[in-house]
Amino acid sequence: MELEAVYRGYAEHRRNAPVERRALPEALGGGEMFVLYCYEDCAAVLRDPETFSSSCYADSVDRVMGRTILSMDDPEHKAHRDLVAHGFRHGELATWADQVIPAACHELIDRFQAAGRADLVNDFGLPLPTRITARILGLPAADGERFHGWAIDLIEITGGLARGQVAAAELGDYLRRIIAERRREPRHDLISDLVTAEVGGARLDDEAICSFLRLLLPAGVETTARSIPSLVRRLLAHPDQLEEVRRDRALAGPAVEEGLRFDAPSHQAVRSATRDVEIAGMALPAGAMVIANLASANRDEGRWSHADRFDIHREPQQHLSFAAGPHMCLGQHLARLESAIALGALLDRLSGLRLDPEQALPEARVGASGMAVLAALPVAFDAL
Repeated sequence: MELEAVYRGYAEHRRNAPVERRALPEALGGGEMFVLYCYEDCAAVLRDPETFSSSCYADSVDRVMGRTILSMDDPEHKAHRDLVAHGFRHGELATWADQVIPAACHELIDRFQAAGRADLVNDFGLPLPTRITARILGLPAADGERFHGWAIDLIEITGGLARGQVAAAELGDYLRRIIAERRREPRHDLISDLVTAEVGGARLDDEAICSFLRLLLPAGVETTARSIPSLVRRLLAHPDQLEEVRRDRALAGPAVEEGLRFDAPSHQAVRSATRDVEIAGMALPAGAMVIANLASANRDEGRWSHADRFDIHREPQQHLSFAAGPHMCLGQHLARLESAIALGALLDRLSGLRLDPEQALPEARVGASGMAVLAALPVAFDAL
């Protein structure tokens, strides 16, 4: 469905039906599903893992990725998260921000700068995080195209489960060879960090590392691949704010945050109720599926004044694009860095950046997976 129509529907729900009861299809086991549209209700669910379990992902995501932290509840979740978090420590982020991310941005821009036009989804947004992730993992440069293909198939698993399972199996075989090499000779890369990480005497085995890395592709790559073009699209629609960011790069961070709030890359986080519970006057039975609508929560007028207005000068408030609670996105800081650095690189290199007047701008849509999708962002700029 077209994105702006979706947002209008969300606003109607927040006003008149903040908790929506739906019947689950028989293919998903039947029963009831409840969709939450307001910020406080969504945040409360995400921050209460005892009442709202993440185990429901075992029948969907884990069928492709293997056992992942996404479907784990505490104490298992905390134990695994503490181990994988070792690879995302501050020092590593600083190295990626100084070296890996800018280099990847400029390599891609080099490919199209002279032409004076590009598609910032397929020429930049989509390949950028895959390229960055491959380098952070320490994968051979020659394997980049193959890795990108696996990433795309995993991102699109809702449209083709069998295709995603094949990609997951092939990627797992590939990663196990790399993991074995890093166990013999660790290097300065994320896979080596995962191999050597130890918390309380515990370490990750090969299958846990493979599952986490398979999850990292759609979870990390998808967020950045969708959010960068979406942010540029919104800034092009607000040229005064675009010019402010061009003049003052300290505004790149606030622009990224507003872009994430305004257009959440993923519209939903799913949980299952572990007991009978009441939300906003609605009784939810134990076992019910609960969907926190993150995109609707981010447009809640009760939390943000003029919530449907794109404004990079908003006072900072936590949005839910990276969820909340114990399952808050582990790679959120990396995603923010990628987006801010990418935006700066585009503004540095593409003088006169504008929508391409000779190309139609496709409508952004929300797919069956609950991901916001912009198929293309055709832009023009001053050619070299």
